[in-house]
Amino acid sequence: MRHRIPAVSDSAAWAKCGFLLTYAQDVTWSVARAMDHVDKILRGAKPGDLPVQQATKLLLTINLKTAKELGLTAPPSRIARADEVIE
Repeated sequence: MRHRIPAVSDSAAWAKCGFLLTYAQDVTWSVARAMDHVDKILRGAKPGDLPVQQATKLLLTINLKTAKELGLTAPPSRIARADEVIE
């Protein structure tokens, strides 16, 4: 904010700290997939045989408070698509 540069991150927590927006994977989904892999490995699966999984759900968080302080406006269509809006 001090330099008036909008910041974007791949971690939703940063939007709550003042970043303009974040576009990140759903951490709950990632943890569940990791737990599945751990379970399979503990049951004898070889880690190299397990498939690599890409996140299928990404979460968009927009911080409107930050946008206002920077003199920016978010399009209503983008706000409507956001998973979380911080006002």
